[in-house]
Amino acid sequence: MPIYQPAEVSFELVDSTLQHIKTRHRVSDFRLMNQNGNIITQRDYKDKIVVVDFFFTTCPSICPIMTDNMGLIQEKIKNQNQIKLLSFSVTPKIDSVAQLKKYAIEKGVIDKHWNLLTGDKKEIYKLARKSYFVVKEDGDGGPFDMIHTENFVLVDPDRRIRGYYDGTNLEEMETLWEDIQVLKQEYPIQLN
Repeated sequence: MPIYQPAEVSFELVDSTLQHIKTRHRVSDFRLMNQNGNIITQRDYKDKIVVVDFFFTTCPSICPIMTDNMGLIQEKIKNQNQIKLLSFSVTPKIDSVAQLKKYAIEKGVIDKHWNLLTGDKKEIYKLARKSYFVVKEDGDGGPFDMIHTENFVLVDPDRRIRGYYDGTNLEEMETLWEDIQVLKQEYPIQLN
């Protein structure tokens, strides 16, 4: 499986300060709040295979499909500890902890497998643009200013990006699942 570096991702999704980087990219640390009001950091994902997306709870178009498809992955990992799911809200002002909790209940989110995160908008946008490469614009500061993609991002236990998948496409969800199996073989130790 490939290891994606900033120089290999579509330039429109990568911050201009990183477009030249060809090696050693790792997803960044973060400190945000989940649907239960708990602080979640990159340490909570140490040694895990992680599927990441960016969404918002009031999205009328692609987000409900993406959330349903993330739910399909959640169903497959219910008895596994090596794989975790992570969804960052791109409208943190709207997506309060209470709003995320309501959404999590509606969508059947299992807390031990899947965190929905909110917090500082600048931190989330920086993660999207400089770490996961999933937005087409930085935004102008308005409540709906970030044009996020439908991409799910597969991250290995070494915090490297290993794949991008259309989170609205069931065939790509199958490819994602197959790639997760490859990573489980690449990282064979059942991690806590």
